[in-house]
Amino acid sequence: MKWGKEVNIQYSNGLRRFIIVIFAGAALALGLNFFLLPGNIFGAGLNGIAQLVSAILKKTIGIKVDTGYFIFLLNVPVALLGFLKIGKSFTFYSILTVLSTTILTILLPVQRLTADPLMNALFGGVITGVGVGYSLKYGFSTGGMDIVAVFLNKTTGRSVGFLMLATNMIIILTAGFYFSWQSALYTIISNYALTRVVDSIHTSHQKITAFVVTAKAAAILPVIQHTLVRGVTVLPSKGAYSGKESQTLMTVLTRYELYRFKQLVSQEDPTAFINFVNTADIAGNFADSTQQEQIKAKVSDR
Repeated sequence: MKWGKEVNIQYSNGLRRFIIVIFAGAALALGLNFFLLPGNIFGAGLNGIAQLVSAILKKTIGIKVDTGYFIFLLNVPVALLGFLKIGKSFTFYSILTVLSTTILTILLPVQRLTADPLMNALFGGVITGVGVGYSLKYGFSTGGMDIVAVFLNKTTGRSVGFLMLATNMIIILTAGFYFSWQSALYTIISNYALTRVVDSIHTSHQKITAFVVTAKAAAILPVIQHTLVRGVTVLPSKGAYSGKESQTLMTVLTRYELYRFKQLVSQEDPTAFINFVNTADIAGNFADSTQQEQIKAKVSDR
């Protein structure tokens, strides 16, 4: 029965990820073709570099090449980095998202919805930020500098949005020198809007403490320890109203793990009471996603 539940969960997660792949590709294509490209505003990461290359070719030698083709070409070496340093599943869905973005960017017409450059910058940044944020939330990326930022996030612990903003400085400076400083300034606004949206959606760098009051601690403990690979402190407790003995499990999670955590606990004890508390900071050993995978691999090899 448990094996059947696990298969259903994996199928549901795979379907959800595939839907997010299409959604993210559509969001990036809409943001580029309806706001950023018509407003002469450059996007973040490799999408912005693809825009720059396409615009420079058109301006210097009069050759117009669709931005979508450059998005695909520039993502090939970065995808290799993701495969080697982050993981196969992450890279696979990231490549699918790049293909989705490329195809939809080529198919959708470039259309100006507003002549106001500020509106183009804000809406372009917010819409593309939604695509990037939800991709990262579900364990993959939209390709390009997202992969580099996730890699740096794993090694430095800094927020993905902050790292993406830092990597976009070359795009802003190039836009300023080669086109106009107005384009560069609006590009900064667009990228800032993108990073704020990304950090509000992708919250793996934010930590929370979970308290689970349950009478089935023996069933819940191995699930948390082996599936999420999180340490748990067990506290004896007693219901003030019922007088029944219970146990309170305390563990620290990332916000990215919150949904999965609630699923796992409710599978073992649907009546468990869970309280989540925001955690300002932590000290000591807290496994990141790479360390979690290494621990799981060691356990499976035994």
